[in-house]
Amino acid sequence: MLIAEPLQKVIDELSKLPSIGNKTAQRLALHILKSDRDSVDALVKSLIELKDKIKFCEICFNIATEEKCDICKSAKRDRSLICVVEDASDVISIEKSNEYNGMYHVLGGVLNPLAGVMADSLKIKELILRLSLDEVTEIILALNPNSEGDATSVYLINLLKDFPVKVSRIARGLPIGGDIEFADAATIGRAFIGRISS
Repeated sequence: MLIAEPLQKVIDELSKLPSIGNKTAQRLALHILKSDRDSVDALVKSLIELKDKIKFCEICFNIATEEKCDICKSAKRDRSLICVVEDASDVISIEKSNEYNGMYHVLGGVLNPLAGVMADSLKIKELILRLSLDEVTEIILALNPNSEGDATSVYLINLLKDFPVKVSRIARGLPIGGDIEFADAATIGRAFIGRISS
């Protein structure tokens, strides 16, 4: 079946987004087509503003609308703690927990030599610079528990061993509400290693 060219172009563009397959892209494109003009204009305007107004914080590389993000500007944050994450989306997830009140450092990825991502591609030098400028006492590594995240954590632990800071990693294990029966062996193992006293 031939699809009208303007519709096909939108489907093609939407299918480039992460986790959006061709069928989902087609459903979204048809929804946009059926929407009123004001809704479509609002979507287009918000996308343009996203590209025009969002930048990265000059200190931690989190998403910002000015040179510094709201977290780096806040006087209420604990500046002795820096949580190192892979991407700005991780900052959003951690902030939603309301359990962390320190600073962040977004690496912009993790080590992945097969994909050409080496240490100099990440914001590691900037992290080291922050250690010399700020009174940091602890670096918390909050990288994804996969081979690339683990390799990056090991690299950073080795790099930071000569600095007078404590380096820790977030605990891993079973999610709240999860069943042991359905957890994989590695997750159960991590849960036992990261157990806490009551």
